Parts: sequence; C-alpha cells; structure tokens
Amino acid sequence: MMNETWPEGFRSRVLVVDDDPATRSLLEALLQQDGLETALAQSGEQALEFVREFRPHLILLDLMMPGMTGFEVVQRLKMAAETRTIPIILVTALEDRTSRLQALQAGAEEYLTKPIDQTDLRMRVRNLLKLKEFNELLECHNQTLEARVQERTRALRESFLESIFTLICAAEFRDDETGGHVKRISNYSHELARQLGMDGEFCDSIYYASPMHDIGKIGIPDQILLKRERFNEDEWTVMKGHSAIGARILENKSSPYLNMGQEIALCHHERWDGSGYPNGLKGEGIPLSARIMQIADVYDALRSSRPYKPAFDHAKSVDIIFNGDGRTLPSHFDPAVLDAFVRIADTMGDIFSSASEVSF
Repeated sequence: MMNETWPEGFRSRVLVVDDDPATRSLLEALLQQDGLETALAQSGEQALEFVREFRPHLILLDLMMPGMTGFEVVQRLKMAAETRTIPIILVTALEDRTSRLQALQAGAEEYLTKPIDQTDLRMRVRNLLKLKEFNELLECHNQTLEARVQERTRALRESFLESIFTLICAAEFRDDETGGHVKRISNYSHELARQLGMDGEFCDSIYYASPMHDIGKIGIPDQILLKRERFNEDEWTVMKGHSAIGARILENKSSPYLNMGQEIALCHHERWDGSGYPNGLKGEGIPLSARIMQIADVYDALRSSRPYKPAFDHAKSVDIIFNGDGRTLPSHFDPAVLDAFVRIADTMGDIFSSASEVSF
C-alpha cells in the first residue's frame, strides 16, 4: 500500500517506542509495508539509547509507559541539539485535551489516539518525513550558501588587505629609513593587544590597522621627509602634519581596519601626559589602539638608526622606555600598556630580530 508515495530507494528510519509488544508489531508491519526501516524500543530509557545508535528520521512514541513516560522522552530529545529536530508522534489511549496540550507543549509534532487509524497514521508519518526531508535540504542549502558567503568574504578581505598593504608600501617607499618598520609594528601591536587581554577582533584589527600609522607621510614634501639633518621649527611643524593628513586619507570609511587605522594615524603621537601632538590629548582621551601603537613605534625607533642617533640594543631601548632619557619619558605612555610592554619585552625583541621573516 502506498509504495508509490516514496521515492525509489528511499529508506527513512522510524523508531517505534511502546511497552506493548502487540502495538509495536502492528506499527512495525504498517511502516515496513511502506518501505520504511524500523527499530523497536520497549521503554523510554531504551528509546534514548536507540536514538543515538539508530538515528531515526521520525519517532512513534507511546505516551504512558512504566518508568520514563513519553512526556519525559520528548522533553529530553527536544532539549538536545542533535535530536531536537527529529519529529515525534505521540501515540496514546488518552483522549483528554490536557494530555494533548501537554504533549504538544513538550515539543511533539503530532498526537494520535488509540485505536490507531492506519490511514491517518500513514498520512501523518508521510507528511512529517517529507517535512523533515525538506528542512534538511533547506539546512543543507543554507550551509552551502553560508560557506559560499564565507569564501567570498575571505576573498574580498584578502583583496582588501592587499590593497591596504599596497598603499602602505607606497608611503614606505618614500622613506628608506623605515625598512621593515611597518611589518614589525604590526606584530608589536598585535602582541601588546593580546597581553592587555583584548578580544580576537581587536587584535586582528590592530594587526592590519597599525601599519597605516604613517600613511600621511605621502603628503610630506621630499625635502623634509628625506632630510638627513634635524628639522628646524618650520620643518618640524610640517612633518607633524602627517598625522592629520593620514587621518584625512582614512576617515569616513566602512572598514573596521580603516576606521582603526584612522584613529591610529591621527593619535599615535599623542602622549598619556598630554604632551603629544597634534591635539594634545591625554589619558584615556587617546584611543587605546593609538596608545598601543605609540609605545610600539617608540620601541622600534629606538632600535633603529636615525640621522640624529645610532640604533640602540634591546636592553637599552627597554630601559629608556621604562626609565626615560629626557627625550622619552615613562609619563608619555599609558601605564597599563607600559606594564604590558615590560611583561613581553623579550617577545618585542624577538619580533625586531626576526623582522626579515615577518610577512603579511
């Protein structure tokens, strides 16, 4: 009967749970006539074991059984993520409205009363199996779409980051003193953010945003940017303008990387004590990303040679940051960021030493 209802080769699995052997046999025979694979359980406890092994597509469940009742079985199955989508038909001799509502509230999809009408049973089984099949296809489709979206997002993200890196390289190309500076900065900032307990999203953002700190140097004239001697007052005023230029380049963008890059570009020369530029911000008025970037930038500058100074070794650079040398003072830095720097000073040194191996 109804063999034409099921697609060729279709073998949905149905678990029959009833403490009455005659009822189990009757339901099994009806289901197998329609080409369904069956398993039989005689108690609620046994049903829960069979669900894990048999992995049914549908369950016919007696409501009133010794031990664990059908209500309890439904509640257990609907609470577990791996079984909550299995449709359940409760089968019982109880006909009162309260029992029916309790069954549906517990999560059962259907409710049949004994004696069982064979046609009614078959139609409900068929409909629920078709509905489950459709839901599984929909879920599979959604997962496929999600995978495609993630792949497309990944590709767009990589293309976007490549564009950022190209822009950064354009600025770096004009300033040979920087060398691998932007690559080291990326790793310094990421490690400091992790040490401060920032979440993965922040750490990821600062990794890609921190190299944009000096993007504004694109707007600085070569005769100033490439000057080998110390700047005079007017030249220093122009040079300090790279912060505001970088912020204008990166402002009003939708990307979180560019947004953080904008605040870093503008504020990475601000100081905790208010003695920085361009706006004399102080304390927590300076974005955390810029406070992290500031100490990373100072450390790398100390480790690198400049027209006005030789490159210092790691120990001297850390000592200057922590104790000051007149030009650089501990009061310039956020105390929490300074403490984090001291805790991972060796890691900072390793990043500088392995700069040639660091890549985006």
